[in-house]
Amino acid sequence: MMKRTSADIRKAIESNWKEYLSRYANLFSSNFISGSSPPSVFVGSYGYPKVLAGPMLPPMHGDTTILDLPEHWLGKSLEEIVNYRLSLVRGIKSVPVSNPQGKYIENLQEVAMSSKPIDSDIEFLKNTTPVTSIDGESPPFGPIGEIKTAKFSNSTSDKIIQKIFYDKDLLAQNSVLELYNKGIEITRIQKCFSIGMLGKNRKLVPTRWSITATDDIVSKSLVSEIMKFDIIDSCQVFSYSHIGNYFSVIVFPSRWMFEMQEAWYDQQGNIGFGSDFEDARGLDHYPVTAGAHFAARLGVAEYLFKNKVQAAAMVLREIRPEYAVPVGVWQVREGIRMAMKQRPQLVSSFDEGLDVACRGLSIDKKEWLAKSNLQKARSQKSISDYF
Repeated sequence: MMKRTSADIRKAIESNWKEYLSRYANLFSSNFISGSSPPSVFVGSYGYPKVLAGPMLPPMHGDTTILDLPEHWLGKSLEEIVNYRLSLVRGIKSVPVSNPQGKYIENLQEVAMSSKPIDSDIEFLKNTTPVTSIDGESPPFGPIGEIKTAKFSNSTSDKIIQKIFYDKDLLAQNSVLELYNKGIEITRIQKCFSIGMLGKNRKLVPTRWSITATDDIVSKSLVSEIMKFDIIDSCQVFSYSHIGNYFSVIVFPSRWMFEMQEAWYDQQGNIGFGSDFEDARGLDHYPVTAGAHFAARLGVAEYLFKNKVQAAAMVLREIRPEYAVPVGVWQVREGIRMAMKQRPQLVSSFDEGLDVACRGLSIDKKEWLAKSNLQKARSQKSISDYF
């Protein structure tokens, strides 16, 4: 049997979705929607510093939490995740990013603060159009409609988020860390960040930027603690795969260094690569691997912090054709978090670790090493080795 290509997988997901729409299309093509927002808000980046912001909700009531909580998506199929995305209708209104205030923004902040799904009734200026095609380039999104009126009811504010929201003297960065340390999920922190609920000088932050900023702030804070710990005394390899993403993480004795490498095959069969390296000084450029770098760094940093050890880590991410639709950087964060929960394979050296890490990957060890700045940094003995 021939292996399914990315295009085959997309076609199958698309045709099943169209089949679903043939029964429920009227729910997605109307000038009115009533449903329970998971709770979910979205801020676009187009037109910045004026942006399109609004709630997201499905045309159904009840417990819709799963539709926008990626922390609970491990173990779901790519098709299920794409369907979650496509079933959320996004309401939009053009708003300036600075000084977020007024009834509409307050409503959205209430949605982001809610601890459970929130009943919503949205009237649009015209009928929305169901999304019927999926490409392999951009994450899938449900229908979009310009809002005429929006009503929200039965919200239950999360007390932890509420406390931070009303603290106007806390810097945004400290607000993020406070929420994280109190156990609020990254996804929920990021929504509060994007809808202008944190910090002294509050403003709206496009969703994509707020995800990266949250991962960056939290992981940077963990790394600053990790650098005070003793260096780990063993070399370990962790691995995990889901929805066509294969992760291997090599953790080895050294002062803190981190590298994230991504590789994939393009349609011509050539290997594409992205790689970013940082040491204790942090990154000196915006990463080629973009938000994935910070998401992976968070997963590794959480593990080291929990175990109170310092180490260096190399993350290898191989993207296979089964990952036919990109669904967001959350899957790197959750994939690495899950990898670090597996029982590691203990090895005697970094080189053996790389052999073990590459066993489950189709791209050769030589290819990964050729792109690695961490490997170069390893071979330059640190001054401390001489004393």
